[in-house]
Amino acid sequence: MAEFTSETVTRTVHRWIVPAAEPWGAASAEINKAWAVAAAQYRAAYGIGDSASIAGDALRFHVRDEAIVIEFTTEERTA
Repeated sequence: MAEFTSETVTRTVHRWIVPAAEPWGAASAEINKAWAVAAAQYRAAYGIGDSASIAGDALRFHVRDEAIVIEFTTEERTA
């Protein structure tokens, strides 16, 4: 009889998309708002308190043609 296990992993990508149309790009105030909300959601997802720092690479920023995207990923494993 084979001895192994299996699992299913569901990955969820959480994104905040800030418009950055040319010629002016994204407004810093809008990036700050999205960043604050993304950080709060990251803390909630991983059970990190408000006073604890989060890892510097927890949130990722991506440039699209007409947007700045802030994101993080969560995973859920099932047997």
